[in-house]
Amino acid sequence: MSSIVALIEDEKNLRDIIKSYLEKEGYKVLAYESVEAVGDLNEEVHLWILDIMLPGKSGFEMMERIRKEDAKVPIILISARDQDFDKIMGLEKGADDYIAKPFSPKELVLRVKKLLDRCYQKEESITLAGYTIELKTRKVYDKGELVDLSNREYMLLLFLYKNKEHPLTRNEILDHVWERDYFGNDRVVDDLMRRMRKKMPRLQVETIYGYGYRLEVD
Repeated sequence: MSSIVALIEDEKNLRDIIKSYLEKEGYKVLAYESVEAVGDLNEEVHLWILDIMLPGKSGFEMMERIRKEDAKVPIILISARDQDFDKIMGLEKGADDYIAKPFSPKELVLRVKKLLDRCYQKEESITLAGYTIELKTRKVYDKGELVDLSNREYMLLLFLYKNKEHPLTRNEILDHVWERDYFGNDRVVDDLMRRMRKKMPRLQVETIYGYGYRLEVD
């Protein structure tokens, strides 16, 4: 089954180029010129590409709408403005990646592939501290009950698991979970960790003062 990528871009030429490049890589592409053209979010989408500056509602507004429906689906933001403000706001609102115009369509396709590969892995499930982590669906269960993790909380959980018993610095976590350079305070890692711990209290995550965190596994 081909992955489904939804694209919202008001510049027709750019929209057609991106759509063509993605389709050549085997993706099914749903292309829209505005947020209003999308309609209901009924069709399954594996990744969204959103232009920030759109006629009518903005890409930020669309991202908030998507996140209310699906906290984990990956989102890439594109913008004509290569400004730190757009980048920081986008990442803080829940975007997984950001690319500024002008950009190479090939670079965007590579980022799409990387995100899809990372978010939809082949191994089916992991059991950790009594929690079941389903990698295909990106869902976590506690004795059959769904644990409502955000996309970044889920990425943090997997990163800790893949590096279990190994100390991770806050910067390492920032680089992985936020993926690209983050210009805010690294204390966002502590906030994210606190939220994840509250939702998954049985996890044994050691705080290493002045350094970072380590996941301990019995």
